Amino acid sequence: MRVLILLLITAVFLSSCTGGFLIFGKKGENFNKILKSTDYDYKLRMAEKYYINKDYNHAQQLYDELFRVLKASDHFEDIYYKLAYCAYYLRDYMNAENLFKGFVEAFPNSPRSEEIDYMRAYSFYMQSPKSELDQTNTTKTMGFMQAFISTHPGSERIKDATAIIDKCRAKLELKDFESGQLYFDVGQFKAAAIVFGGLMNTYPDSEKSDEYKLYIIRSDFEYANKSVEYKKEERYEVVITECNDFLDRFPDSKLKKTVKDYLNSTTSIIKSFKNEQVKKAS
Repeated sequence: MRVLILLLITAVFLSSCTGGFLIFGKKGENFNKILKSTDYDYKLRMAEKYYINKDYNHAQQLYDELFRVLKASDHFEDIYYKLAYCAYYLRDYMNAENLFKGFVEAFPNSPRSEEIDYMRAYSFYMQSPKSELDQTNTTKTMGFMQAFISTHPGSERIKDATAIIDKCRAKLELKDFESGQLYFDVGQFKAAAIVFGGLMNTYPDSEKSDEYKLYIIRSDFEYANKSVEYKKEERYEVVITECNDFLDRFPDSKLKKTVKDYLNSTTSIIKSFKNEQVKKAS
């Protein structure tokens, strides 16, 4: 049994080694010969072969050279097109965006210009990071997708472009929400109320508007509670205003009971302030 296992391990090892030599030996040597060749028609054929086989790394190296030497040829548009896609498929989205941009500038009347316009915007989308990071590329994605929609009103890609804009908007909304929540969690209640107020203004149709409004109420309440004594009554009055505004704007909200609890608590606190003032006056 041990002999059989050893034979199997040896066979697997030799098989993997053979595969390795094919990749780094014969195949590698063949590609070096292609690179050294001065037959550009041959290089173009091989680039096409690599591209079709989705070997974008080797295809990119060949297209990159052909891009420089065949600018005046009939093949240049196709070389430019595929070089851009090689960068995209290799996830080099910054380079892909630059190449897609250059393609449209070089061939504004190309039948592919609509597709490449979209891909340029999509390259920004692929660089859009998690919500907690800088969202410059998310904002750029929205701008370029909106420009695409305006420039190509009859495009079949408008539905996809609109969906991406919605996703980007949701990510920006989430980033602002997380910022407001962080302020709230660390006790910066005034800043939290401002951020959540900004959220409501920036995203007036958000499904979470009532949640943002409740955060404003909670923030204002905590801000009033931690204020110096002579400022408390005035700041609790702000809470009352926000609660009443919530109940007017979101009469069917599931959060209405919580808001009423804040309203009742705050009303009682203000009443106690006034009673204390009456006692002091008498």
